Amino acid sequence: MDWTEIAVEVEADRVDDAAAIANMTVPYGIYIEDYSTLEEEVMEIAHIDLIDEDLLQKDRSKAKIHIYIDPEDNIGEAVQFLRERLTAADIAYTIDQSMVKEDDWRNNWRKFFQPMPVGERLLINPSWYTDTDPKGRLMMNIDPGLAFGTGKHETTQLCMETLERYVKGGERVLDVGCGSGILGIAAVMLGADSAFGVDIDEVAVRTANENAAVNHVQDKFTAIAGDLVDKVDGKYDIVVANIVADAIIALSASVKDLMTDDAVYITSGIIDTRADDVKNAIRDSFDIVEENTMRGWYCFVLKKKQL
Repeated sequence: MDWTEIAVEVEADRVDDAAAIANMTVPYGIYIEDYSTLEEEVMEIAHIDLIDEDLLQKDRSKAKIHIYIDPEDNIGEAVQFLRERLTAADIAYTIDQSMVKEDDWRNNWRKFFQPMPVGERLLINPSWYTDTDPKGRLMMNIDPGLAFGTGKHETTQLCMETLERYVKGGERVLDVGCGSGILGIAAVMLGADSAFGVDIDEVAVRTANENAAVNHVQDKFTAIAGDLVDKVDGKYDIVVANIVADAIIALSASVKDLMTDDAVYITSGIIDTRADDVKNAIRDSFDIVEENTMRGWYCFVLKKKQL
């Protein structure tokens, strides 16, 4: 059966607002073409300056959001919803529609997820790339799916790069809001003795455990569904939480009780406008030993204040 592709083009500086609206139209995800920071992203992620000429020719001032509509869904309603919400948000846009065959739809988005080096030692590899040369990196097989954490988001990259520096070997790691499990799995691959993930989303937990099996670390990584306070005990050498500012503020007191005396708490998911809120909320319990940023997102490395 044919699916409908809706392509919404907006100014690049409004793509986040437009994407939030687009995400309301379908339950199974969207993908975004945004080349406005192409050179910076390539240098920061891959540390190379050779970029495909076709990419360099892309319009940097515009971004395009791709939405696929199931044949059984109402296309007219989806388009009308987009028009009303984008107009109300004062976002200039154009909308194009085209038909795609189901097999094309299933595979079309894959070209936007390619093997991606992160930091100095890790490589995230979608499973459909079966002949990827890791070139000495630790290759993680992670597919885009139903849980947050494919490695493309700035906060995930910040956390992974920070884990590279702090995992020395033999640590016990706690991944709070583990999503796809990418951070806990990375920690084990980098040398941690074990990683334990917890997430309130049961789909995320199932995905995380499946990803652990795919990457052959299921004996060292386990994820469970539940609340941090109710489901986790013991002490950990590294705690990582890539969530949101409000959750970090709410959970930090509980996290402190789960840390060894010398443990580090790596936390991200903090947009620049909320960075000071987080700092003010944790200052009585933690010292900030590192503060890293990437395109408006913050990652803090914290240690418990010593009495």
